[in-house]
Amino acid sequence: MELPAYFLSDLHLGCKNPSAIAEREAKAIQLLHSWRGKASHVVLVGDVFEFWMEYKHYANQHHFHFLRALAELVESGVEVHLITGNHDFRYDEFFPQTLGIQVHRNWLTTLQGKQLYFVHGDGVAKGDWAYRLASRIIHSPANVWLFRLLHPDWGMALAQWVGASSRKAKMNVKYKPAEYAEFVRNTLRTKGCDAVVHGHNHDGGIFHYAEGTHVNCGQWLFALGYVEMLAGEFRFVEVEQKKQ
Repeated sequence: MELPAYFLSDLHLGCKNPSAIAEREAKAIQLLHSWRGKASHVVLVGDVFEFWMEYKHYANQHHFHFLRALAELVESGVEVHLITGNHDFRYDEFFPQTLGIQVHRNWLTTLQGKQLYFVHGDGVAKGDWAYRLASRIIHSPANVWLFRLLHPDWGMALAQWVGASSRKAKMNVKYKPAEYAEFVRNTLRTKGCDAVVHGHNHDGGIFHYAEGTHVNCGQWLFALGYVEMLAGEFRFVEVEQKKQ
């Protein structure tokens, strides 16, 4: 019997926005528990945490139960992958070596007879030119090294402040669906794949074009949703509707 695959994006665990859905990390853990031994793959499509910085001797204790749920998912035989997003500052050895989770910036693979291309989706919008420039600077090896010199508590506080300020600045900025549709259609052509799977703009749904399928994983912040893939077909599952 073929097992389903599940795609989950933009959990932003650790985000302290008062408008976020309550107990959403606990609900995510329950969801992961429900998939143990009952899925072939689980793919986390970026921005799993509001901020993730990996230190040699430190892991964020506030997400211990979520990390344990991921490890238990792998132990149950599920193949778990993580696509890095714009809130994922640095992943090194902890996820692949300790949790058994493979980490990618983007990932082209075949599932259920279909070729899929996974990417978070940050930098797609034409108006994100400043972000694209800043990302190169922030993620440079020198700046990563400098950030690691900060005490982890200070680094987390700084990242929380930056994330909150960025989200507030973008409150009235609307992503243009046409830009994402254009990006997906171009990617379907250039990669020769059957579907493109992404997150980032929090607008979940399944869309079909002549070139292939556009899979947007939605979010787990102001609404709760994920994507199920079974027998080569995609279904967006809404767990909890967007808060008004």
